[in-house]
Amino acid sequence: MTMIDQAGSVTLGNRAVKRMAYGAMQLAGPHVFGPPKDRDAAIAVLRTAVAEGVNHIDTSDFYGPHVVNQLIREALFPYPDDLVIVTKVGAVRGDDGSWNAAQEPDQLRAAVEDNLRNLGLSRIEVVNFRIHPGHHGRGDHSIARSFEAMVAMQAEGLIRHLGISNATAVQVAEARAIAPVVCVQNQYNLAHREDDALIDALAADGIAYVPFFPLGGFTPLQFSRLDAVAQQLDASPMQVALAWLLRRSPNILLIPGTSSVAHLRENLAAAALDLSAEAMATLDAIGSSSGRA
Repeated sequence: MTMIDQAGSVTLGNRAVKRMAYGAMQLAGPHVFGPPKDRDAAIAVLRTAVAEGVNHIDTSDFYGPHVVNQLIREALFPYPDDLVIVTKVGAVRGDDGSWNAAQEPDQLRAAVEDNLRNLGLSRIEVVNFRIHPGHHGRGDHSIARSFEAMVAMQAEGLIRHLGISNATAVQVAEARAIAPVVCVQNQYNLAHREDDALIDALAADGIAYVPFFPLGGFTPLQFSRLDAVAQQLDASPMQVALAWLLRRSPNILLIPGTSSVAHLRENLAAAALDLSAEAMATLDAIGSSSGRA
């Protein structure tokens, strides 16, 4: 048994994956664009993650672009039988590193084919359709045309299971009315708790919820109460934030990312962190003080 086994597992499609996984986004260069500064270090992170028991890696071919998937293939191919690789489509990178919408059926197909080629796979276990936020942020616009294109590729055998990312509860319901959804990947953390009701509803239906930016992403959250709990436990704020997510709901599956082996091991150690009821109450209050209804 590895350390991360203490966090348990979640069913993703028809595969059991450990709740502590690895998100590969940070293996690309600055701003998730171009090659890493140290390719050997990136390879080492991937191999260490698997050696430490991680059996789920989250990625996308627009990380780099292409760079991260090529690193995964170089580091891990042929893949272990229990390794589940999950990717996402719905965006492309501009020559200037910009993130641009790619939601049309032909663009989604091209993205799936890029992922297959660069990962060296004939079928991807799970593909998340990432909804582009547009000019006004997340909204409840229909995603039927795009999601139906994903379903068509699933029927062809290019994708085994479908997920959805950056989605509102209305869009999750729309997607689920079209085809089964095995996971939802949205921003969620101690302070950003808009998906509380959605998480509970998905848990009741056995659908995984995968939060990104567990500590705020590129602008980390700063809260004295989080720091105080971390000091009491002799842990880092990131470890505490991850441990809180594991306690929040049994359907939550974590994908913290890093380009450092030392930081990877620190993140994985959060699976063994024990939060008392008092600590959970202190951390829960951060969401209330951040404007959560």
